[in-house]
Amino acid sequence: MNKKFGVLFVILGFVFLACKQKETLKFSDEKIKVVDIEGKQSAQDLNFYLPKSANAQIVKHDYFTLSYNENAEQAEWVAYELKKDYVKNSDFKRPFFIEDPKVSSQSADWRSYKNSGYDKGHLCPAADMEFNLSAYKDTFFTSNISPQNHDFNSGIWNRLEQKIRFWAVKYDGLIVVTGGVLKGNLKTIGSENVKVPEYFYKIALNYTKGNYKVIAFLVPNKKSSKSIFDYVVSVDEIESKTGIDFFPKLEDKLENSLEKNVNLNSWLSK
Repeated sequence: MNKKFGVLFVILGFVFLACKQKETLKFSDEKIKVVDIEGKQSAQDLNFYLPKSANAQIVKHDYFTLSYNENAEQAEWVAYELKKDYVKNSDFKRPFFIEDPKVSSQSADWRSYKNSGYDKGHLCPAADMEFNLSAYKDTFFTSNISPQNHDFNSGIWNRLEQKIRFWAVKYDGLIVVTGGVLKGNLKTIGSENVKVPEYFYKIALNYTKGNYKVIAFLVPNKKSSKSIFDYVVSVDEIESKTGIDFFPKLEDKLENSLEKNVNLNSWLSK
């Protein structure tokens, strides 16, 4: 009788261990939000850093999220995480621009830009997504473009994009939010009346070793030979011009401090 009970206990022990292993494997497959010891969200969850959108449609792609403004026929903001190891030069073949299938109201037709005198300017740069072919192709959805002056697009905006990639490598990743200022009586192009922003903004947020820092730029949509640092502004100024609430999930005291101050030195230090 004791021998039978011994065998039974061994079998039950194996069953218990198997169940525990299965439970552990199931847990490890779940998407876990990473929080530091002070309870602050890490940059591994982009949703935590998304701006607040009142009247626009939120569209999520694999590597960036946007808020589509149908009235302007473009995104009011595009947000994405730019990790250090995302910064690569893969020399992918450039695809054609196409409408975004995830925009329920339909994103602008690329033909609205034809003969307009404006570039189809990327908001999330294709060069920021060269780590993955699918991610790269997604940047060519028309939900991710805005009418940009050619000299602006190929000049100061391009220089700013390069600096953002430099910082992503230097500071081990960034959260980037970018778009055109869509307020005001703006010029339009094409049969869909795509609005032409007079200014574009770009905000970069870094979280390293428990510390946040942010830098924001507001640049006129025209040729400029000035330094990109001549266009550094506070996040509060961009919020005032766009009506968008950036980083609303940060603790209020931290959010207010980051957004009202301009600390350029923290980005220029060696």
